[in-house]
Amino acid sequence: MPELTHLDNTGKAHMVDVAPKEPTARIARAAGEVHITPVAIAMIREGNVPKGDVLAVARIAGIMAAKKTAELIPLCHPLAMSSVSVDCAVEDFGVRIESYVKVVGSTGVEMEALTAVSVACLAIYDMVKAVDRSASIEHIRLIEKSGGKSGHYMREQEAE
Repeated sequence: MPELTHLDNTGKAHMVDVAPKEPTARIARAAGEVHITPVAIAMIREGNVPKGDVLAVARIAGIMAAKKTAELIPLCHPLAMSSVSVDCAVEDFGVRIESYVKVVGSTGVEMEALTAVSVACLAIYDMVKAVDRSASIEHIRLIEKSGGKSGHYMREQEAE
């Protein structure tokens, strides 16, 4: 079983000391989905959502969220990310969101990628809730990470 690094030897939560770790190039990709009705999908595609450009708002919200991760998740380190992107694609079920985060540092950016996707999903929900009360946020997950001691990880279902 892997060691739980955010617990000290008495079982109390603490922030991990990453100073001894060698800085490396690290990336993380995450994805999520917002399931919405065909009417809401059509409104997004046509640019007719009353609140405005749903996908642009979601992209910016996700990027901003990645930069605020250490303020939102108590044991995350503040990171000087070199790149954050959030892509949104309208699909038959609704909107698929994918984030990509890059840093050269002593700790990974998985939480930043997941936070970006989560907040982008919430922004989409907020933008369409007036026209689709049944919207649901689903399948938020880490797709890939690399860098650091643990090496490369790719979620099996996402590998193509």
